[in-house]
Amino acid sequence: MHETHAHRGTVVAVVVARAGSKGVPGKNLAPIAGRPCVVWTIEQAVRAQSVDEVVVSSDSEAILDLASEMGATPHRRSDTLATDTARVDDALREAVLWLERDAAARAQGETHQVGGAVLLYGNVPVRPPGLIDRAVELWCTSGCDSVQSYASVGKYHPLWQVRLGADGRVTPWEGERLFGGVYRRQELSPSFVPDGGVMVVSRAALFHKLGGADPAHPHSFLGDDHRGVMTGEGDVVDIDSAADLAVAEARLGARPAVGA
Repeated sequence: MHETHAHRGTVVAVVVARAGSKGVPGKNLAPIAGRPCVVWTIEQAVRAQSVDEVVVSSDSEAILDLASEMGATPHRRSDTLATDTARVDDALREAVLWLERDAAARAQGETHQVGGAVLLYGNVPVRPPGLIDRAVELWCTSGCDSVQSYASVGKYHPLWQVRLGADGRVTPWEGERLFGGVYRRQELSPSFVPDGGVMVVSRAALFHKLGGADPAHPHSFLGDDHRGVMTGEGDVVDIDSAADLAVAEARLGARPAVGA
């Protein structure tokens, strides 16, 4: 166990990578710079200094085989959690419980409990170097419940969002003044959006063991003390379209593989 997070227990990275996808069919195995997309994320997880073990959760034999080849622990996800409607936090809980049971069996029944889980999407091949370790470090040093990476919304600021009626009429998304009364982009207050690069969550928060946790709330597993690490524009590429594949190809094809 790394000294930097010994007080918060074992940290496991879980790479989630389903076989199916509606937006980009088979995107986790789509070739990017000569390698399957998910390989980039597994490599980043394995190289992260703050991670004790890497698990790859998938319903795909090909992806599970890649996990084994790269030194990660393959976990066959249950069919009910490999659908388009399944929640990723459910898949994360399943992987953590499976790992704990497997580790306990290997240790002949000794208790083995994860302290924190790092969620990594297999369809995010591009992350800035050190992002995983930065997130885990903040989680450790702050004692917070969870950490997520965020990117600036840039010119797509919520104050400049509108509603378009069937007749083409434009109205503010919220409030009564169009564009929040702000004329210049430079006058907009900083606003950020989750970019899918990394998420770290304590076991207590993930399993709704904190006071006041509401399992019915979709983001309850993040806990009450949720913090963020910033990424730069274009630092994270999340594959959701053919255009994203082209961007990732351009980014990764121009440089060698790097660490987490």
